[in-house]
Amino acid sequence: MLSLSINGQAHELDIEPETPVLWVLRDEIGLTGTKFGCGIAQCGACTIHVDGVATRSCQFSAGDAVGKRILTIEGLGAAHLHAVQTAWIENDVPQCGYCQSGQIMAAASLLAQNPSPSDADIDAEITNICRCGTYPRIRAAIHRAAALAKL
Repeated sequence: MLSLSINGQAHELDIEPETPVLWVLRDEIGLTGTKFGCGIAQCGACTIHVDGVATRSCQFSAGDAVGKRILTIEGLGAAHLHAVQTAWIENDVPQCGYCQSGQIMAAASLLAQNPSPSDADIDAEITNICRCGTYPRIRAAIHRAAALAKL
């Protein structure tokens, strides 16, 4: 049995320690907002926060998650929309939307570490892939979220 803290709730799970957290979230707990993209931690569709840091959940094992705080897209805006979520809506960022939960989680982590990122900072830190190419809207939404967070 492994005990994981996910979105502020404790979960006792009878799973193998090597199980990727992505599959724990989706298959064991039923939180399907975190998406499977590539399975090799390259695309970022599976991005979550682990102790506040953007982490690719497809390559992060449940055993390594014990004792850490996991936050998913469902937990990010549970009480009220996060500034990034509001900015995403205002800037009409999604096209197909598949990568958006990972993009939002990566952006929220970036803004927590750097509340006023430049375009270069965004390009360097947000390495998630968007097959629809909404990168200009993603960048604009991150700048808008930074402004909203200061209000």
